[in-house]
Amino acid sequence: MNIQKHTIQNKYLKVSTLNIGASLFEIFFKPKRNNLILNLGNKNNYKKKHQFIGSTCGRYANRIANASFSINNKKYNISKNEKKNTLHGGKNGFDKKIWTVLNYSKDKIVYELISKDKDQGFPGKLNVRCQYKIKKNNLICKYIYSSDKYTHTNLTNHCYWNLNKNKKKNILNHYLKINSNSYLPVDINMIPIGKIKSVKNTDFDFRKLSSLEKKILNRNKGFDINFVTGKKNNHLVATLVNKHQNIKVVLRSNQPGVQFYTGHKLSPSKNPRKFYPFQGLCLETQHFPNSPNEKNFPSTLVIPNKKYVMMTSYEFKLNK
Repeated sequence: MNIQKHTIQNKYLKVSTLNIGASLFEIFFKPKRNNLILNLGNKNNYKKKHQFIGSTCGRYANRIANASFSINNKKYNISKNEKKNTLHGGKNGFDKKIWTVLNYSKDKIVYELISKDKDQGFPGKLNVRCQYKIKKNNLICKYIYSSDKYTHTNLTNHCYWNLNKNKKKNILNHYLKINSNSYLPVDINMIPIGKIKSVKNTDFDFRKLSSLEKKILNRNKGFDINFVTGKKNNHLVATLVNKHQNIKVVLRSNQPGVQFYTGHKLSPSKNPRKFYPFQGLCLETQHFPNSPNEKNFPSTLVIPNKKYVMMTSYEFKLNK
């Protein structure tokens, strides 16, 4: 397995990626001389088991209940890797695969992956391209995909944000605003129960910039929940701030939801670099979990030979 690192940069950003999992390895914000995400250090550590650090997750990011779904009355059983459910595409998801470099320039890199029919049990040959491009102080991530059969697809990047210069500091000193009026309640297995609820008068109300320390202490546990964010092509999703470093990250996307995860399940025993709980947080723009089994959720059904584009942009600013 030949793991390669590639770097794109301009006067604002230096972004390093890996061909394994089309992963984000480093997002270096030059005005603050600070890398803003966690990584595993040596690139060969990505051959080892880890908790999706910076990885592209697919074919289906997040969870599918009972590792199965039906299309046109035909049931498909897919790879189980979280008890009876499927998480982030199964045992051998996109995060573990070597992607091919299609295009590489000073400000853009494009990876490609061909996922064969029945890969992890999913129907259809899926062609996926992952594009990272920098434009001024923005990083734009696009997933472009198509299939030769009906299938379900949901892609996201699973980078862990930590805006502290010293990454041993946790993310409790961060502030977060999520542009969402509603969220998806889940059962004990983290599967949505099929309802959409208002965030009003709940712990999930992040409509104003909120201290993560206060939020987490208030509920005495972390967050791992999907928020409903919008339907527009480039809608505002979230704003993440570290006031000590004077850094702000603004997320926009064309996806209907975002999974907010506070990294409370990070464990030294599960990562080569020995990360601890709350050392990084995730804001995974995506479709809703378990959408293939929920008719009332936005559809993730892929129509044969139709091109789909999932886009997320990250804007990096000084927090003035």
